[in-house]
Amino acid sequence: MGERVATQEEAAALASAVRLRIIRMTHHRALTNKELAHQLGKDPATVLHHVRKLVATGFLQAQPPRAGNRGAKEIPYLSTGLSWRLSWSEEHPSVGEALLEAFLGEVADVGVDRVEQTRLVARADQQELMGRFRALLDELADRPADPDAEHVAIYLAVYPAD
Repeated sequence: MGERVATQEEAAALASAVRLRIIRMTHHRALTNKELAHQLGKDPATVLHHVRKLVATGFLQAQPPRAGNRGAKEIPYLSTGLSWRLSWSEEHPSVGEALLEAFLGEVADVGVDRVEQTRLVARADQQELMGRFRALLDELADRPADPDAEHVAIYLAVYPAD
């Protein structure tokens, strides 16, 4: 996580809740524009705009075309994992806002009853705490894909309690 600072173009691509949701949706499974639009409840033309921006900035990669309904050529897209390797929090605050918006949209989709939550106020060195969280999240991100494992999404927020 955060191997380098996002470029202005990369940060602009990530500063959209819709684009962040597309990256998450294509993390384990390649999806076509039509499939993405359906899952997001958005117009396919709007989603295609977002997909093209993500492809142009290296966050999505087109996969080999496949035949769709009536033999039409469909192009599935898969996340490259680039977003995990970038840092942007201080340099590009609009990405943080989009992350929160994407999280809230995803929770609305799955239902708050399916979200496991906890909350704590603690006295801790924030840098040490974030380092430990990053180590765990990096470990999870680096694991080889297990087709039998449950896919879970993780949203983590640490902020001043004063």
